[in-house]
Amino acid sequence: MSNIPSNLRYTKEHEWARLEADGTVVVGITDHAVNTLGDITLVTLPTVGTRLTADQEFGTIDSVKAVSELFAPIDGEVIEVNTELDASPEDVNTDCYGDGWMVRIRPTDAGALDRLLTAEQYEALIKE
Repeated sequence: MSNIPSNLRYTKEHEWARLEADGTVVVGITDHAVNTLGDITLVTLPTVGTRLTADQEFGTIDSVKAVSELFAPIDGEVIEVNTELDASPEDVNTDCYGDGWMVRIRPTDAGALDRLLTAEQYEALIKE
């Protein structure tokens, strides 16, 4: 069974979003996505300053099985990118909710996270 932390919000495309104390949102992919993809070999992310639109592609993730698109969970501006993934994309495999985070966003709409799936809703989605 996948690890689904209850303090995060989720997309139907298997990204997670975590609201930080400073109002920014950290984004990555879920444990379910990691298990489906297999060994991650490359993560391609946007540059700082890029404006993201919810449900639109913001990068790609390559694995031994496939290349998959990454989709923005909310609208906002990229204010930080996890550059450690350039040298260590396997961090996504080993710690997708920690060291394997991908981007930090300054959200356009602070309430946007409330429209994402809760842990319970996401769990129901992946059981379908």
